[in-house]
Amino acid sequence: MSFAFPPLADHEWPENIRDMLTDFAGQLNVYRVMAHHPELLRAWGPLRAHVVLENALGREKAEVVILRAAFRLGSAYEWAHHMVRARRCGLDAGRIVSLRGSVQDMAPEDALLAEAVDELLANARLTPETKKKLTGLLGKKAALDLMATLGFYSTLAFILNSFEVPLDEDLAGKADPAMPDS
Repeated sequence: MSFAFPPLADHEWPENIRDMLTDFAGQLNVYRVMAHHPELLRAWGPLRAHVVLENALGREKAEVVILRAAFRLGSAYEWAHHMVRARRCGLDAGRIVSLRGSVQDMAPEDALLAEAVDELLANARLTPETKKKLTGLLGKKAALDLMATLGFYSTLAFILNSFEVPLDEDLAGKADPAMPDS
């Protein structure tokens, strides 16, 4: 029995999720790997829509959270994808690189978001001080969306890292000095 989960090619795509092939699921290798479990991929869609498109954090803050998570979880795939997206949102290279370092070396807002990611990954909870600062800065909905975003991208990192999902062709060869080692 093979434990490999390679990205499914179009001709291998399960019939019961064929409609998802031309949507988000057919665009990235991580979702082509998830297609090995069609029911999971189908259920993933609505959460993805919220986390990626309707997140109360807003795009810039969400990218800070995702990049910090990608770094902490060692997901070079997510780092590469979200480094590009972060640039589109206006984050410069120095700010992106800072998300790999100490929170003391980050802009205050980025430091708070990174600290929240670090605490959640280390302890599965925010300290009372971080929770107070975070909800004061972002509000309750965005604080909850930070946690949902981290959970979403942690799950993707588990899949990506466990099954060594290859970087999508459009990003292959675009390695950046800021990308964490895989």
